[in-house]
Amino acid sequence: MRIAKISPQPNRVLSIVADDGRIGNFDVSSYLKYEAFEALQDHTEFLKVFNGGYFVEWDCGADLSADTIEARWQVVGETAPQTTA
Repeated sequence: MRIAKISPQPNRVLSIVADDGRIGNFDVSSYLKYEAFEALQDHTEFLKVFNGGYFVEWDCGADLSADTIEARWQVVGETAPQTTA
């Protein structure tokens, strides 16, 4: 999966649109117990998410691969597939 768009939501959830048009939510809260993700307990830090296409990363250095997200996200809908130029 390639991540086309990502939007941080309340309660440490990422709203994600995949390049194939699937829309889903990924709950990051279960990762906050790990040292690499501790900074994300601060909502301001959580909002500093960067979309790397095949991963997401935060300013604090925490990251998640698109494969990890795809394995554990909840698909909630679908949109027209994104085209790459």
